[in-house]
Amino acid sequence: MTRVREAVILMAGQGSRLRGSDQTILKPFVPVNGQALISYTLEALIHEGISTLNFVVGYESERVIAQLKPLLPAGVSSSFIENRDWKKQNGVSVLSAAGYVSNPFLLAMSDHVFETAVLSRLLDSSVPSFLNVAVDRKLGAIFDLADAMKVRTRDDNIIDIGKNLQKYDAIDTGMFICPLKIFSYLKQAQSVSDASDCSLADGVRLMARDGKVRAIDIGDGWWQDVDTPQMLQHAERRIRKSRSCSAQSALT
Repeated sequence: MTRVREAVILMAGQGSRLRGSDQTILKPFVPVNGQALISYTLEALIHEGISTLNFVVGYESERVIAQLKPLLPAGVSSSFIENRDWKKQNGVSVLSAAGYVSNPFLLAMSDHVFETAVLSRLLDSSVPSFLNVAVDRKLGAIFDLADAMKVRTRDDNIIDIGKNLQKYDAIDTGMFICPLKIFSYLKQAQSVSDASDCSLADGVRLMARDGKVRAIDIGDGWWQDVDTPQMLQHAERRIRKSRSCSAQSALT
């Protein structure tokens, strides 16, 4: 199949768990080993041939856009989608992109760091008519497992998802290849909410019930959600270790 070339990147939230009471810095630009957090996602996407980037913004959107534009490389097409309901759950942010994409697309989070090989594996293994979720089966290696989005699989299919699952065998890494059908499932999830709200997991759960969600195992690859100061420190250690290993390999 033709590789996906377009991405939707969620960056609408306030990021208060990481920033605390500091209002001077925006979460996507928190330094991670001296580099803006969002830069890691941008580098990986560009490396893997993603040429169209749609950013869903919300909290302090003007400041976010102003600080993001200088980080975008030449030759990349970009758009900024404002989610005025950014205080709601992330499913509403995904729905904001419904009119901006016309083909299967990569969905990524602006506050995750990951090896490029993880993204490459997801892009190469996806089936466009399904929702493809990059999952990590290395449960013992997950930092802050209690906070992780858990999934239960049967063979290569995801049959349930949620942070509070009692039975699970993998973790959602926050990277997806989405068919356009994801929007109708999210609207369905939103329609049963008194507040017209929904999470991405709500939509994934509905698709899973229809047998439309595949699990793509990331194997030995690593990733990290950067949502708290502790997660930030862990991510920095992993990145330093990865760079050190790469440098040693280059010398041998």
